[in-house]
Amino acid sequence: MSFTMHGIGVSEGIAIGPVHLLSHDTLEVAHYTVREHEVADEIARFASAIKEVQAELQTVRENMAADAPAELSAFLDLHQMILCDPIISKDAPKRIEEQHCNAEWALKQQLDELLERFNQIEDNYLRERKADVIQVGERVLKSLLGHPGHMPSPTDLEQNNILVAHDLSPAELILFKQHRFAAFITDIGGLMSHSAIVARSLNVPSIVALHQARQLMREQDMLVVDGSQGVVIVNPDNQILAEYKLRQNQRQLEQHKLKRLKLTRSTTLDGTAVELQANIELPQDIDQVKENGAMGIGLFRTEFLYMNRLDLPSEEEQLDAYRKVAQKMHGLPVTIRTLDLGADKSMNGAERGPNPALGLRAIRLCLAEPYMFHTQLRAIFRATNYGNIRILIPMLSSVAELNQTLQSIELVKTSLDKDRIPYNHRIEIGGMIEIPAAALALTLFLKKLDFLSIGTNDLIQYTLAIDRADDAVAHLYDPLHPAVLHLIAHTISTANKAGVPIAVCGEMAGDVSFTRLLLGLGLRQFSMHPAYLLSVKQQVLKTSLPDITGLTQKILKADEPDKVRELLFRLNS
Repeated sequence: MSFTMHGIGVSEGIAIGPVHLLSHDTLEVAHYTVREHEVADEIARFASAIKEVQAELQTVRENMAADAPAELSAFLDLHQMILCDPIISKDAPKRIEEQHCNAEWALKQQLDELLERFNQIEDNYLRERKADVIQVGERVLKSLLGHPGHMPSPTDLEQNNILVAHDLSPAELILFKQHRFAAFITDIGGLMSHSAIVARSLNVPSIVALHQARQLMREQDMLVVDGSQGVVIVNPDNQILAEYKLRQNQRQLEQHKLKRLKLTRSTTLDGTAVELQANIELPQDIDQVKENGAMGIGLFRTEFLYMNRLDLPSEEEQLDAYRKVAQKMHGLPVTIRTLDLGADKSMNGAERGPNPALGLRAIRLCLAEPYMFHTQLRAIFRATNYGNIRILIPMLSSVAELNQTLQSIELVKTSLDKDRIPYNHRIEIGGMIEIPAAALALTLFLKKLDFLSIGTNDLIQYTLAIDRADDAVAHLYDPLHPAVLHLIAHTISTANKAGVPIAVCGEMAGDVSFTRLLLGLGLRQFSMHPAYLLSVKQQVLKTSLPDITGLTQKILKADEPDKVRELLFRLNS
């Protein structure tokens, strides 16, 4: 049966392919008695399922890229350890033998017992491991039940498979970088959730907030995913399929033409230089950065070094990641953002609090965990020996917080001097402006920082009091809200007057519909996902600053949303 669903398109493009369902749901497990002469076969069936899952994990490991992040290996090690835990590997067969129950029921009873033990652990860090126990248990149960839905190994998939899930965490999405999905769609999520941002970094069509996709679709259903329009067509007829294949080909041709701009200098028609840099999550993202001609890394998100693992990354491990990026950029600027966890991204064991977006996250979390922060800063400073590295501090809200951060940095310098480890003593320290308080009190920060970067995603979230991960209020998220525009304009203007370099590294920087508006507000540095860099460059090349100044000021003065959008349309025409 063919039907159409509508959601929020978070990454543009068209994908056509079969469904692969990813399930996090608890499986229904039957309980029945096996006869005496069937017990041995039931135990053998259980052992076979364990071996199958072990083989799955080993296949994933063997297909990992050579430069895959260390947390992927740690993730696999942990799941292998859980499989070998006696409470599963030995006690489940024992239960089958003693109770004459089926293997699925024996496993479920053992898992329940193991999870109860985790619930009684006081240490948050260890207690959070129960999520991994659940994932391992589901893998074995699905093997016993013959259900699809486990995370497939990369070699299991054809390139045009479309992943369908109820939800995906940023940690899961980062794991997908080793897979070759043509698109992904989810039941929940918002346009500016961190998951959506990571999804865009995968550069595949993506749609969230479809609400019942996981329930209505079946494995191997044929899908058309239009990420630009937020439309999913299930089992399309031949005419619709042909139409979307034509659109897909046209888009690919347009993307190919954009590649010609890779080496073109980014200047406006009146000769003003505009610096276009890239946002990355992992060292291996550098290849895409170079393919699109970025002039540096404006935002290196480091939080994924801390996710999907049991322990904290060591100083040496972090140094290795930062060094790889610095060396591959050959002297171009690399802006490393210190750990930004605590909202919809969480580190194993970290307390999220009742309202993570407003709680202990980003620089607040780092200052509350000085040993963890010290280790990261030492790794960053040591990496300055291998390239042009800068430090970016996320979510600053007060000068007292900035002072405490600068003191932490001085302690790191002292420790490196004591250990006689060389580093760049003149490393630039920048701050992210993403809280309205920081934007309004900007002059206080300008005195102590070398550069600024506006994080528009959080600035909009905090200005409008909208949780950007909540699709129930996603429609209220509005980059063109007058309060947002005035804060951005004030921040850019104040920094420019003070002669402090300022960039935008939020999603607005990579949205070509905002390029002229930001240029008209005085912005000359953009940092975005590398996939959007050439489209933004094309818009810069077609823009004359004298021609857009008047319309930009009219947009700032407009107080009706429809009027703002009408003026923006004229600005981009």
